[in-house]
Amino acid sequence: MVLLVGELVVLAVLAFLLGGVNPATLVARGLGRDLRSAGSGNPGATNAGRVLGRKWGVLVLALDVLKAWLPTVLVLRSIGTLGAVVVGLAVVLGHVWSPFLRGRGGKGVACALGAILAIVPWVALGALVLFGVALALVRYIGEASVVVTLGLVVVGVLGLVGVVGYVEPLVGGWLVVLALLVLYRHRRNVVAWWGRRRG
Repeated sequence: MVLLVGELVVLAVLAFLLGGVNPATLVARGLGRDLRSAGSGNPGATNAGRVLGRKWGVLVLALDVLKAWLPTVLVLRSIGTLGAVVVGLAVVLGHVWSPFLRGRGGKGVACALGAILAIVPWVALGALVLFGVALALVRYIGEASVVVTLGLVVVGVLGLVGVVGYVEPLVGGWLVVLALLVLYRHRRNVVAWWGRRRG
């Protein structure tokens, strides 16, 4: 047990540092731009696409997904679900509060998707479908992401109490934590959406 805890701590630290490596910032710097002072100021795929162009936004999105998917799936296959959920969450935390950007990272959507894709791929695919529908209805990426995170909270809670057999309780609780983290990072979008609804 002590060895397992030690391994998990080391994996979590390494995953957090990996998550802190921000592709959007690196790509932008390579192109002579600074995302922190352009667009929304967020070092994520959406702002990269807005400031640098769609193809660069897609590249950043793919790198963010891969950054979480690869280590999570490798740990899942070598250690198991417990190690995978720890690594997946740590990568997202590192992305959101990057130690290399003084704690100012992305909003975690693509990273969360990558981690979820590694552990419960059908949930990730369902989230993508829901995102597409929500985006068509609300027409804002941030607000559509909020809809998806709320959906993940529901799926996570159902898995936590054993209603969804495909999602075991450990993973269900993990989904809830991930969703709430992403929802917290989108709190301004929630306020903006609510303001438009009232207006």
